Amino acid sequence: MTATTEPTGTTEAPQQWQPPKHFGVILASLMVAMLLASLDQTIFSTALPTIVGELDGLEHMAWVTTAYTLAATIGMPAYGKLGDLIGHKKVFVFGIVVFLVGWVVAGSAGSMGVLIAGRALQGLGGGGLMITSQAILAVLVPAQQRAKYTAPLGAVFGISSVAGPLIGGWLTDAHSWRWALWLNLPLGLLALAAAIWGIRLPAVREKVRLDVLGITTLAVAVTATILVASWGGQQYAWTSPTILALAAVAVLGWVGFVLAERRAADPVMPLDIFANKTFVFGTGIALVGIGIGSFAVIGYLPTYLQMAYGVSATASGLLMLPMVAALILTTMGTGLLIARTGHYRTVVIAGVVVTGLGTWSLSLLDAQSPLWMPVACTVVIGLGVGALMQNLLLVVQDQFGTHRSGAVTSAFNFFREIGATLGLAVVGSIFAGRLTTGLANSLGDAVSQLPSDVSSLTPAIVRALPEALQQSVTTAYADALLPIFGWTALLFVAALALAWLLPDRALSSGDGSQLGPGPKRGRFPTRSRTETGTVPNSVPDRIGDGSQLGPGPNRGRFPTRSRTESGTVPNSVPDRIGDGSQLGPGPNRGRFPTEAPKICPRFPPESGGSKNRPH
Repeated sequence: MTATTEPTGTTEAPQQWQPPKHFGVILASLMVAMLLASLDQTIFSTALPTIVGELDGLEHMAWVTTAYTLAATIGMPAYGKLGDLIGHKKVFVFGIVVFLVGWVVAGSAGSMGVLIAGRALQGLGGGGLMITSQAILAVLVPAQQRAKYTAPLGAVFGISSVAGPLIGGWLTDAHSWRWALWLNLPLGLLALAAAIWGIRLPAVREKVRLDVLGITTLAVAVTATILVASWGGQQYAWTSPTILALAAVAVLGWVGFVLAERRAADPVMPLDIFANKTFVFGTGIALVGIGIGSFAVIGYLPTYLQMAYGVSATASGLLMLPMVAALILTTMGTGLLIARTGHYRTVVIAGVVVTGLGTWSLSLLDAQSPLWMPVACTVVIGLGVGALMQNLLLVVQDQFGTHRSGAVTSAFNFFREIGATLGLAVVGSIFAGRLTTGLANSLGDAVSQLPSDVSSLTPAIVRALPEALQQSVTTAYADALLPIFGWTALLFVAALALAWLLPDRALSSGDGSQLGPGPKRGRFPTRSRTETGTVPNSVPDRIGDGSQLGPGPNRGRFPTRSRTESGTVPNSVPDRIGDGSQLGPGPNRGRFPTEAPKICPRFPPESGGSKNRPH
């Protein structure tokens, strides 16, 4: 038997991932940017009634919120794709600048038209801040280690949801609503300086081919969809010609968008990402469980506390603090757990179950339930949402290479935002209809003492009513809203099914481990010593288009398909053989050759001669 000689060369032990230089500054910049984007919405919501009163624009009040939502949602996919093409740092800096310009325009507005334009600019910049912050983290940190750093970003949302209304209300009452808007300008300039000085990302030199048709059809589809959700059942009946026409435009827009993406050379939202089961299931959980289910409940709960228990707006915000604390606790705790184990499926399933139980428990309350009960339910919801929000994004990002982090991150957030918009709109429409019917049944002729439009019913108006009438209104309010939470809990059954189908794969750790067959396939080593030199550790953990990293003038890729005498080697070949054997010994073990060796016909396999010596 002929002995096999190992080629000379050494192999270094896998290296643990180390944070890049100035990583603390980078993380601080990302957190400030996320804080700006989230505070923007919460501060503005508190100051909006005062702003509308001073600018005499009550009839245009809805457009102040709609303009922001439209611009942010439409801009998300474009920001993500551009970041992949020209570099996320450039897009991040651009988003901060646009956001600050929007703050200046809105803060100095003298009319509703200017204010709405400023809000649109803020939405365009704010959507970019959220997307690029998460994409930059995906480029710099391996998925398993990233879990520790996405937790603080998720905690920012919880803090801003409570701090924003408190800060906005205090500044509006004590000084001016313009102070509430100018507050973010120094923070924005600080984040901009930190981003320009501290963020260092791998150079990207892709040729930019802007998907104009895809962006246009997406803008049409999103605009029509959000207007249907915002206006249907509120400003217009669901069967009105306006809503039906918008619905038809939305359907045509989505069909046109899919056709445009199928033909685009460089689509703004690549359709091949939907072939990945983990992406589809993870995004579906975010859309159904977080977007439609959780955000709808969280959005209406402060109003319920004010109407049913007579607490002030400030007090209702403070009563949400336990939920925020629970959200931060599980966001940080599950992030550390995933970073230690590398596995996520159990965490996601637990998050869906806990959130669903918290939502369903709200439907068991009534107008006579003590105040601590709904607060306790929000704590349970916070525990569940904290286990889902950032971890789901982490899971879907890990399915693709860092060069596609922007497109994947933007698609995930895009559908979550669509879910939140639809959830709030549908719950609001159902609630308004049930409340109108409930008031008419419980009050009878006394309903004439209330405003003609139940959407104008405020806590102040309810507190001014006679005690008997006030009790009837709060009972009708509870009976109209609380059962909807029970129906919403049914969405978590669908989310649980998606979570159960979620593949259980270990996240990439950046320590040099590789993914063979089964739950870990797809990982590349971060650094390996060969005879010819060292492969740098900037290699992405997964590429997603079939290409692999290697040496040569096109450093970074092996061809995805190589021609041999016997045919074509498909690009779906795994980096390891399923029976555990490797593709050749030595420093290049695990790689496929770019050209298959030719077998000498004089020594066919059946003869056993000379081990099938190649030419």
